[in-house]
Amino acid sequence: MEKIKVFVADDHKIVRVGLRGMLNLQADMTVVGEAEDGHGVLEAIDKQVIDVILMDIDMGTTNGIETTRQVKSRCPDISVIGITMHEEQQQIVAMLQAGASGYLLKNVGPEQLSAAVRAVADGNNYFSPEVSATLLQVFTKAQRPQQLSQTLTQRETEVLRLIAHEFSNQEIADKLFISVRTVDTHRRNILEKIQAKNTAGMVKYAIQHQLI
Repeated sequence: MEKIKVFVADDHKIVRVGLRGMLNLQADMTVVGEAEDGHGVLEAIDKQVIDVILMDIDMGTTNGIETTRQVKSRCPDISVIGITMHEEQQQIVAMLQAGASGYLLKNVGPEQLSAAVRAVADGNNYFSPEVSATLLQVFTKAQRPQQLSQTLTQRETEVLRLIAHEFSNQEIADKLFISVRTVDTHRRNILEKIQAKNTAGMVKYAIQHQLI
């Protein structure tokens, strides 16, 4: 079994050591490197294979949001999970817009951390419950409920709702009694119709239209 290659970026060594320790306990994961700032992250992605980056939002002189944007521009296949101490709405939204597939608070436990890494490595999204609640507030504050775009079919709406609830492609296929290939087709069609760039964009759309 090929292990998920994880890179840890945080300006506090004790945090890096803690995250590395939790991840290396997982049989299907290995930490391939770490950096204390964005410069180290960008150097690393040019030199080694990385599947998932755990990205601190504020790394002293460098910004995790801008670093995430550059990582996704250079290496779109690398998934990024933002990590922070606080539930700041502006930072969460900015991180998602930069291309992050997940967002966790630093009080996360081993089970949630490993679940998040597996989810984004598989092309899905993962948000801690606190972050999901914050996102819901962001997209519903001072807004009347919006009608779901009529461009989506009933089946596409079902698939979108399950994606937003963090179901994998295989789980969606099993639940709807369709093939994984059909799920992939629905996913591509949804991305095109709602003009989203990635899974995070679909989740935001689902929240805006009260599908979750």
